[in-house]
Amino acid sequence: MIEAIVTDIEGTTSSLSFVKDVLFPYARQHLPAFVAEHCADPEVKALLDDANRLAGGQLEQAALIEQFIAWIDADQKITPLKSLQGLIWLDGYQNGDFTGHVYPDAVRNLRAWQERGLKLYVYSSGSVQAQKLLFGYSDFGDLTPLFSGYFDTRIGGKREAESYRKIADELALPAARILFLSDIKEELDAARAAGFATRWLVREQAADAAADHPQVADFDAIRF
Repeated sequence: MIEAIVTDIEGTTSSLSFVKDVLFPYARQHLPAFVAEHCADPEVKALLDDANRLAGGQLEQAALIEQFIAWIDADQKITPLKSLQGLIWLDGYQNGDFTGHVYPDAVRNLRAWQERGLKLYVYSSGSVQAQKLLFGYSDFGDLTPLFSGYFDTRIGGKREAESYRKIADELALPAARILFLSDIKEELDAARAAGFATRWLVREQAADAAADHPQVADFDAIRF
């Protein structure tokens, strides 16, 4: 019996276009000024130090900004980059520059599942802060009360089975009682290898009955 649901964001609860066409360009545009203004803030300074270590040297601020931009352009899942993006997006949400896109069917079912007593969690390559912002400033208002917890790349890569084992340990549940939702096959493969139940969201493509994971067009079609 399923007792908890862990959901991806991009392509699952929210449109890829919102992340790629709104959030990423916003962070790219505002990153240089944000770093220049906040580089002495302890939280930002720690992220810059982490990024420098990952870049393999002690880059000057201008060069480090260029490195961040290169990581954004290459869609790299770099933890300090994701955290820095989250801080920049906070400004955007608070300024009303955009709201977080969430599919109506996702909201409808997340609310119904929580009312049934299921525990809901998010696992995304975006930082926990970015996850909370998207759901906290969503098109449907503050959805964060629906969730019992959030996971990002600090627990491990989304295509690594060990990450899902760690999540099961954190939830103190047998893996078979956790359902993972995603639009990425390799993530679903990793979750299944850890013992999770899986559903493959194929919102903008035809379902393949021969797929390795049960495929659904949206949250309304999920049965368990």
